Amino acid sequence: MAEAGIDTVSRRTRGLDRAFEILEFLRVKRQPMRPNEIAAEIGAPRSSVYELVNLLLSHGMLDYHGGDGRVNLGRRLYFLGTAYAEQFDLMRECDRMLVRLAEETRETAQMCLLEGRKYTVAMMREGIRPFRISSNVGELVSIPWTASGRLLVSHLSDQEIVDLIPPEDFVLPNGRQMKPAEFIAQVRQAARDGFFTFNSEVENFTHCFAVPVYQADGACIATLCLVTPREDGVRNRTKYLESLVGAANEISEKLGYQRVQRSVDVEGAGRVSANVR
Repeated sequence: MAEAGIDTVSRRTRGLDRAFEILEFLRVKRQPMRPNEIAAEIGAPRSSVYELVNLLLSHGMLDYHGGDGRVNLGRRLYFLGTAYAEQFDLMRECDRMLVRLAEETRETAQMCLLEGRKYTVAMMREGIRPFRISSNVGELVSIPWTASGRLLVSHLSDQEIVDLIPPEDFVLPNGRQMKPAEFIAQVRQAARDGFFTFNSEVENFTHCFAVPVYQADGACIATLCLVTPREDGVRNRTKYLESLVGAANEISEKLGYQRVQRSVDVEGAGRVSANVR
């Protein structure tokens, strides 16, 4: 009798895992699909996918899209996301800071997170300059391709970083194979500096700035970023870093992080105040 109960719980757990896999797949895919197509893509039995899709449809987690049986993420997820944003201080505070950063700098401001083994832009405010730079919110990107990636994994050990990042993600967009040791060295330097900047690996005309947001235990939970035209980024380096560090410090303090403040040389271009763990 006990074994039957355990088996029932196990089946329900597997079903729940599969349901979340379907939702996550559609989030990443960003287009409506038929259940049989979903089953083929995620390598699941058609029968179980059809059953779970019908269950998710009945709860409003999925909606039909068109008249050919295709489904996409449901409207109820929007209301769940809205409730999450209202109660989660990090999202609310970061949104407020992004508005401030975009107004102060006129550049595109972002809040970025780790999503599993990838990096993603979670929130964004476009700058008010005539030439605008934007990214797809929620798109998954290889961690080594990003400035934020160096900070978001900085609380991990060297081995944990290697285990987290898929080997193929060390191949940069230009085809160069980055050695894990090179990336880890940049991670450690970024943690010491309290920021990381570089010319984007994804867009060849942009310069990226990233500053960590720390939670109470000292782990980098998110980053605040600016994405700028390269020439403007270099010319306004100190000003932009000062704005980013100030905003990130405010959020980190509200999350309970106790920081030590010191002046950090920004490659001879000035000095900014940074978090030091």
